[in-house]
Amino acid sequence: MAKRLPVLIAFGLLLALAASAQYTPWLYWTFLPKAQMDEIVGESSGESAWNTVAEINAFNRPRFAEEWTGNFFETQVVVRKLKSYGLEGVEVVPFPGGPAWVPVKGELWETKPGRQKLASINDLLPMLASGSASADVTAELVWVGRGTQKEIAEAKVAGKIVVTEGALMMAYGQAMQQGALGVVGIAMSRPYFDPLQMPWSGIMSRRRPSGAGPGQPGPGGQTPPPPPAAAPAAAPAPEPPAGFAFQLPVREGDILKRRLLANEKISVRAQVESKTETADLENVIALIRGADPAAGEIILSAHLFEGMQKQGANDNISGSATILEVARVLNALIADGRLPRPKRTIRFIWGPEFSGIGEWVRTHPEIMDRTLCNINMDMVGEWLSKNKSFFCLMRTTYGNPHYINDVMENYYRYVGEGNRERIQNRSGAEAVPVPIVAPSGADEPFVYSIETHYGASDHEVFNDWGVGVPGIMMIAWPDQWYHTSGDTADKADPTQLKRVAAIGAAGAYTVAAADEAGAAKIAGEVASNAVRRLGHTLAAAMETLNAASAASFADDARYARGIVEAAVMNEKETLATVLELAPGATGLAGHVGRLSKALDAAGAADLAALEAQRLSVAGRLGVKPLPFALTDLEKRAAKIVPRPTAKVRADGYRGYQKLLQAVPQADRAKFPLAGKGLALASQPELQLLVNGKHSALDIQKMLDAQNERRSTLQAVLNYLEVLKLAGLVEW
Repeated sequence: MAKRLPVLIAFGLLLALAASAQYTPWLYWTFLPKAQMDEIVGESSGESAWNTVAEINAFNRPRFAEEWTGNFFETQVVVRKLKSYGLEGVEVVPFPGGPAWVPVKGELWETKPGRQKLASINDLLPMLASGSASADVTAELVWVGRGTQKEIAEAKVAGKIVVTEGALMMAYGQAMQQGALGVVGIAMSRPYFDPLQMPWSGIMSRRRPSGAGPGQPGPGGQTPPPPPAAAPAAAPAPEPPAGFAFQLPVREGDILKRRLLANEKISVRAQVESKTETADLENVIALIRGADPAAGEIILSAHLFEGMQKQGANDNISGSATILEVARVLNALIADGRLPRPKRTIRFIWGPEFSGIGEWVRTHPEIMDRTLCNINMDMVGEWLSKNKSFFCLMRTTYGNPHYINDVMENYYRYVGEGNRERIQNRSGAEAVPVPIVAPSGADEPFVYSIETHYGASDHEVFNDWGVGVPGIMMIAWPDQWYHTSGDTADKADPTQLKRVAAIGAAGAYTVAAADEAGAAKIAGEVASNAVRRLGHTLAAAMETLNAASAASFADDARYARGIVEAAVMNEKETLATVLELAPGATGLAGHVGRLSKALDAAGAADLAALEAQRLSVAGRLGVKPLPFALTDLEKRAAKIVPRPTAKVRADGYRGYQKLLQAVPQADRAKFPLAGKGLALASQPELQLLVNGKHSALDIQKMLDAQNERRSTLQAVLNYLEVLKLAGLVEW
C-alpha cells in the first residue's frame, strides 16, 4: 500500500489539473486585465483591415509599368498607411530578386467554325499561365484527356494546341516534347464548389516569378524551400521547348471538351506577349518601440507577395492587412495612454514569402538574437462559414518549445468561447457573453482549432535551425478559393478580421508587456494546458496498445511509453521558456520549478495508467508483458547527447545547408537514411531537437510523438553522424 501512495497522489493531481482545464461557461479570462482587453477589442476595426484587403486585391490585375521602376503597389499601400498611423521606423528594405515574368498580352480566340473569344487576361489574369512565351499562332485544338504520356502520344499533337483537364504542368511538358504549340487547360480546382475559379498556374519552372522556390506548395502560399537533405538534390529534368498555356474555368471548359469529344474541328488563334522585368524583393519594416531596448522584441510577419503574378485577397493580403491593423491598434492605444508602453519592442515585417522575409532575417542576426518569438499571419481573413473553415493556431514543434503557443491559445479560446451562445447562458440579456462583431461583418461563431505544427509559411523562416526564433502561424483552413482566381476581397469577412486583429494585438502585447507577475500567470496557463495535452498523448498511446497484435505488442508498447515520456519533456521545456520574461527572478524560478515537478507527477500518473492498459492488452493477446529494459542500441543512444556547433547559426537562415551539401557522398553513404527509418520531413525537426540536453534516444521519442510515421533509432543516429560530418553537431 505504501508503495502505491505516490502514484495515487500523482494521479489525484492529474485529475485535479484536468478538471481545471474543463471549460466553464461563466468564466472568460485573458492574461490582460479586462479593461485593457476591452480597449484592444474596441479599437480593432474589421472594416479598416477589410478596406486594406479591398484596396490591394479587390480584383486580380496586371502590374502598372511604374511598379517595375519604383515600389510595388502593395508596398506603397502598406507604407502610406503605416506613416499615416504614426508608426516608427517605417522603411522599405529591398533585396535583389532577379528576373520576373510579366504578361503583356494573352488572347485566345476561336477562328473556326465560329468566331468567339475563349480566354483573355483582360477578363481574368490567371487565364494565361505564368511562364508563357510570346507567340502568335493559329492551330487546331486536340483533346488529350488527362494529359498522360500515352494520351498525348496517341493524339498526334505536333503542330496543334492540346486541350486537357489534367495537371497543366504535366500535360504541358509532355505535349511540348511531342511538338505541340501550346496547351489549354480546363481548371479542375474544386469544380463542384465553384465552376468559375481557376488556379494560379505556371509552366516551365525556370520561368517562375522571382522568389518561387522548389518544393510543393502548402496552405500558406508560395512554395517553400525544400527541407535540408542528407543527399544532394537530383539533377533537374530537361526543360520542354518554350510555349504557352491558357486556362479556362470549368463552366466554359466543359463546353469546349464536349465539342472536341464530339469530333468537332476547332481552330484557334493564340496571341501571347510576355517580357521579363527585374523584381526586387521588397520588405516593409515598422515598429512600436519598447521602453527597455535590452528586453527583447516580438515580431509579427505576413507575406505581402507570393511571386510577382499570383494575387490573393486572403492569401495573403488578409494577413498583411491584419498585422497592419494590429500595428495601428497598439500604436494608437499606447499613444493615447490607454495601454502602457510595453518594455519590449513589437516589430512588423511584410515581404515576399520565404525569399524576401528570409533575406531580411538572414541579414539581421542581431535582431534575431534578441527576438523572443514570432506571430505569423497567413490567410486569416476568410469568411469562415463561406469557406467551411476553422481558424487554426499552428503551434511550434518540440524542437522550438515556447509559451507563445499558450499565450495565443488563451486569446483564441476567449474569442471562440465568448462568441457563441451556450444553453447555460441563453436566458441572459446578452446570450453571447463577449461579442466581437464588426458593424458590416458576419454575426456568427468563431470556429477555431488549436493544432499541431504545420509549415509552408514565413514562421518557418523564424523556426529555422539557423535562426532559432519560435514562431506560430494563424491561418484559416480550408479555403475554398485557395490559390485561385476566386480569392478576392468578397471572400473576406470584417468580423473575422476584427477578431484576428484583436487576438494578434492581445497576444503580442501580452508578451511585450509581461513582467514577473505576468510571466507567472503565463506559466500557470502553460501548466494547465500541459496536463490536457498530456492526456491527449496518453489517449494516443493507449490506442496504439489497443491496435497492437501479438507480434507487434512489444514494439508498440515501447513506442507508446516513449511518446508519453517525450510529451512530458516537451511540456517541461515549454514551461521553462517563461523564465526569459523575467531573467534572474528567483520567485518566478521557484514557481516554474514547482509547476515542473507537478508535470513530472502528471507524467508519472499517465505512465501508470498506460502500464495498466499494457497489462490488460497483454492478457487479451495472450502475450507475456516483459518489464521494460533498454536495448543495447538504446543504451548507446541514451549516452549520446548532441549539441549544435556555432556553424549552425553562423550564416543565419538556411546558411547551414551548404555545409550539409558539402559532405562527400562516400562519407554520407556510410550512414544511410534510405527506406522507412527517418522521413525527409522529420530531418529539420531532428536538427531543432539537438540542443545539448536531449539524448539521441530522447530525440527519437520526440520525433515519434509528433509524426504519424515512426523513426528508427538507427536512422536517427545515422543522421546525427551526417550532421557531425558537416561540422554542425558535436557530442
